[in-house]
Amino acid sequence: MVNQNRILSGSNGNVWLNGKLLAQVKSIEAKITGNFEEVNCVGDYATHHVFTGWAGEGTLTMNKVDSTVLALMKEAFKKGNMPEIKIITQLEDKTTGKSERASISNVVITEFMLAKFEGKAVVAEEVPFKFSDYEVLETI
Repeated sequence: MVNQNRILSGSNGNVWLNGKLLAQVKSIEAKITGNFEEVNCVGDYATHHVFTGWAGEGTLTMNKVDSTVLALMKEAFKKGNMPEIKIITQLEDKTTGKSERASISNVVITEFMLAKFEGKAVVAEEVPFKFSDYEVLETI
């Protein structure tokens, strides 16, 4: 039987953007997708797959409390010079004090909002990104 005290909660997570702790984060997702090429061989009815690389992408969703992303990206798309971005994630197991931590490097923000708000609503911003390097820093 599962010990419910060991189930991880996103409330015990933290995200750093270029070394700055983002207290306003609602959620983050960063995933790696493998690229595979199909290989077919005569005399074999199966379709085989050969790994040819991988791609990383994700989304950072935050309550809007400042212009962190806008300030970082305001000139990037106009001038074609993307800023260096690194994201560190941490999900802590409060029962054991251990953490799952990952470093996401070579991050490119693919979309950002110049303006988004509506009356009587909390303002949140979604920041989609792609990345080309990662490192698992710690596992639980």
